[in-house]
Amino acid sequence: MRRGALVLGAVLLVATARGGEEKEKPEPAPRIKVAPASWDFGRAFPNQRLRKQFTLRNVGDRELVIEKVSTTCGCTVAEGYDRTITPGGSTPLVVSLETRQSLGRIEKRVAVRSNDPETPMLEIAVAATVVPPTPKIGDRGAARDSRRAEAGAPERGP
Repeated sequence: MRRGALVLGAVLLVATARGGEEKEKPEPAPRIKVAPASWDFGRAFPNQRLRKQFTLRNVGDRELVIEKVSTTCGCTVAEGYDRTITPGGSTPLVVSLETRQSLGRIEKRVAVRSNDPETPMLEIAVAATVVPPTPKIGDRGAARDSRRAEAGAPERGP
């Protein structure tokens, strides 16, 4: 009886060890990646249209389907991409950001919805710091008024 128990224990030990060696292969699926992951345009002026091309890649082993691309604001547009990407393939995604009358830091997002089961919603961030234009060299009145405003002095009327 003891010998039978030892043999059974050895068989179970070997079976358990072999089961640990065999790893399940992940199910084939599309996988989305973007480069660069985000973009900061740096300093910009009001009423500028800033553009950056991103690259969407399918690093998976099934066809990637871009189901929807949306933005957080009407001042941001994403265009120029293919709706399907074969395994190992890529497509450009051009993002435009209009600064309009904004001043200061602006941050917007582009959401890319796809059939990637691990990352069904990919977000791309774009940003800029909008600064007022500098006065022209011959425009002394505007420069004087802007210095007065910076110094905290009340602005003079026209």
